[in-house]
Amino acid sequence: MRLNSLQPAAGAKRSRHRVGRGVGSGWGKTAGLGHKGQRARSGGYHKVGFEGGQMPLHRRLPKRGFASPTRDATAEVRLSDLEGMKATEIDLAALKAERLVARGALAAKVILSGKLARKLTLKGVKASKGARAAIEAAGGSVVDSAEKKSEEKKPPETKSQKAKE
Repeated sequence: MRLNSLQPAAGAKRSRHRVGRGVGSGWGKTAGLGHKGQRARSGGYHKVGFEGGQMPLHRRLPKRGFASPTRDATAEVRLSDLEGMKATEIDLAALKAERLVARGALAAKVILSGKLARKLTLKGVKASKGARAAIEAAGGSVVDSAEKKSEEKKPPETKSQKAKE
């Protein structure tokens, strides 16, 4: 076999269908477009989904579902993934450093999947009920950022409270 002897298999290549080339070809005169009408004219054809003025199907059917733009903002982390980590204090930055969480993630949540045998502390990372129980059973603790904020911030005093003093 040589490069100059290569050719496609028999019947693999067919000649282009040429219309409007005389009555003898079978595709002369109207060239397969029929007589008159919008489809026979050059440049004249309606848009995709047009149903002659009737309300089109894509507008008759109700809208359904929702694509959340923040779906990937919270990442899931398994307990078995935490088992393999070197750090004992785990926060979002540590998870990103170990590449357990995507760089663009804004939050992370630990789920109960696998086993945890070592003591560790979660800071600013959410945990499911089962995962929280497993971490505490292993001697660790979970510190939520929401709990920290509520402890740090006290509600401002109202005018009635000031008047009582």
